[in-house]
Amino acid sequence: MFERPDAGERAILVHLTLRAGQEDLLELQELTKSAGAEPVFILTGSRGTPDPKYFIGTGKLEELQQAVTEHGADIVLFNHPLSPSQERNLEKALSVRVVDRNGLILDIFAQRAQTFEGKLQVELAQLRHLSTRLVRGWTHLERQKGGIGLRGPGETQLETDRRLLGIRIRQIQQRLAKVSRQRHQGRAKRKKADLSSISLVGYTNAGKSTLFNKLTGADCYAANQLFATLDPTLRRCQLGNGSEIVLADTVGFIRHLPHELVAAFRSTLQEASEADLLLHIIDANAEDRDDTIYQVEQILQEIGADGIRQLQVYNKIDLVPGMAPRIDRDEHGKPVRVWLSAQHGDGLDLLVQALTELFSSNMVRKLCHLLPSQGAIRARLFHIARIIEEENNTAGGWKLAVEIDKKHLGLLKSVENEEIL
Repeated sequence: MFERPDAGERAILVHLTLRAGQEDLLELQELTKSAGAEPVFILTGSRGTPDPKYFIGTGKLEELQQAVTEHGADIVLFNHPLSPSQERNLEKALSVRVVDRNGLILDIFAQRAQTFEGKLQVELAQLRHLSTRLVRGWTHLERQKGGIGLRGPGETQLETDRRLLGIRIRQIQQRLAKVSRQRHQGRAKRKKADLSSISLVGYTNAGKSTLFNKLTGADCYAANQLFATLDPTLRRCQLGNGSEIVLADTVGFIRHLPHELVAAFRSTLQEASEADLLLHIIDANAEDRDDTIYQVEQILQEIGADGIRQLQVYNKIDLVPGMAPRIDRDEHGKPVRVWLSAQHGDGLDLLVQALTELFSSNMVRKLCHLLPSQGAIRARLFHIARIIEEENNTAGGWKLAVEIDKKHLGLLKSVENEEIL
């Protein structure tokens, strides 16, 4: 294996046009910059099917060898997943490190993880990725020699490495299981407190964190780069009718997200799969936005969140000439799409309006007459309902005009109440 230098990596990018599974070259360039490397040369070509030994043909391999020498490259990045043997064969032929698309994404995640949970998830994904690449990956992977004090079952160094990897993977899985239980307890408490949850999902660099900060007043890191935010963040947000919701900012998606990452981040992505509403953030200025929408939908299906209702949010309309903030509605008049600019704040009021409408569809207004002995019910109403008006009556009780969710009407069974417009 080749040691990674601290900085200043010069990278050669390899992108082939294949009949199936086509990736985006521009996205590879953005991933490379996000990982901290400098693209110095791009090798392109086309093949019907990948070469089983080098992925690229022998002619392209000679071009790649020449480019590595001419540009003094430290690393070669493939915009495709490579098999372990292809990766080893290429490294042997080029004498520099070779990293495929999955490895590059894992490297970015490793750099961005900040929390204890995020670091555990990334390490688990990396170990699962590495476990498939142990076969003859190092020159010392040979059978241990015998002798006095050295005799044993004859375990090879390869088997030792696999065993140690397996032990570490199990340790991380146990820790993540504990974190997952804590997250589940947090979600249960929010449901008990009748707090609706909204998860922000979308393709990476669509502007989720910027929008999250604008809505909640948080100060989460946001930048114009892929996977700027990795660790999930939850904040409360108040809607136009006075009710509160919980917003969750999740990791950005990308086409063909490595399965190791989907598996490792399943507890984090569960925030999306158990949300009451998904805000699907879309870059309105992206040329391939229809494809990115499809990729996000595929991942939502993979994590079991495809059945949750969505509100599409087309962000970055400030980059689209002639585009103005607006709400698109379905045939029943319900909001299905909001166009806005999170960076400049244009259309944020329309998003809050749309969310208020969606979460007010089950709300009714009641005029309640409470006795002095029903103070506990009054306190509960202040917690779960919006108090429109309150006044004391002559008997020492209260008269309240409230807006309350239909699911809480059972609380009013013992209270004199009437529906109001």
